[in-house]
Amino acid sequence: MKKQKVLVTTYTNENLDQIKAFFVEKTGCVPANITVQSWFSFLLQEGVRPYQNHMTERGRIGSIFFIENAKDSHKLRNKLRYIAESDDGHYLTKKNYIYDDKVSKFICKCNEQSKGLVIKRLENIYSSIFIDELQDFAGYDLDLLEVLFNSKINIAAVGDPRQATYSTNKASKNKQYSRSNIFSWLKEVESKNEIIIEEQNESQRCNQYICDFADKLFPDLPPTVSKNKCLTGHDGIFYLQNNEVNDYISTYNNPVILRYSIKTNTLGFPAINIGVSKGRTYERVLIFPTQPMLEYLKTGDPSKAGDRSKLYVAVTRAKYSAAFVVDDKSLTKSNFSTI
Repeated sequence: MKKQKVLVTTYTNENLDQIKAFFVEKTGCVPANITVQSWFSFLLQEGVRPYQNHMTERGRIGSIFFIENAKDSHKLRNKLRYIAESDDGHYLTKKNYIYDDKVSKFICKCNEQSKGLVIKRLENIYSSIFIDELQDFAGYDLDLLEVLFNSKINIAAVGDPRQATYSTNKASKNKQYSRSNIFSWLKEVESKNEIIIEEQNESQRCNQYICDFADKLFPDLPPTVSKNKCLTGHDGIFYLQNNEVNDYISTYNNPVILRYSIKTNTLGFPAINIGVSKGRTYERVLIFPTQPMLEYLKTGDPSKAGDRSKLYVAVTRAKYSAAFVVDDKSLTKSNFSTI
């Protein structure tokens, strides 16, 4: 019997590389019946192009135009709001690239115009589609996901609303469900009997001290139970002054240093951006926080933490310890859940 074809897709290239690495580690290669493809690549190849003639008389749509990369992205976005859907310019640039926030809308409309041919074709190709980092999906992508949920394809999607550090696009459509609010959308879809939500509130990576700290950033979500019972003698959340950083790095075997952006002062130590670290696992991390993050460390008020999702991601990369470089005498050990 012929193996069923499976698609595994996600938004970011970083996570795509991790998925490929997982297959290579487990099986030596990506199995022939499994396609690992970025979300936008999948949309363009399998959603936009096959039946695009039902939507436009132009030639082959060349690629995707990411509006945020445009010189005057804000002005362009406002301009596009006033172009009618019946006009090719609503979806396409003059060079025949499709706007990133219109890709899924184009596919949904194309599926309607072709009387379901887009989805029927996908049903003939894939038996299952696995979607990772669901919390990154936004705009018309949610409409397309709902169409896929109602297809014959087995769809399995995983995500953590607390880790919503990216968005596939900035369309105003479904804006109320963006980032950490995507769980509200899932509950609505579940109420229509289109999906089944299975909550998994366990962490195989972080110890309970880190889980407890991270959970406080999102007090409305269920608490996390750690399955990591290993104790190393330096476990939990810690803080450092600037003059302690060098010794700390030497003592604890070069923890991975995380920063908010390239503009963050990391005292000359090499670091990676928090967003890039998403999905990765480290034994220990050393975090150079933003000013809002420092305010959260002082007050414990999530509303003062700035980008809560990035703080959550930074802390939960670690298995054993996460240390903050605070250089602030007003912070005492009582601010932290250390052991």
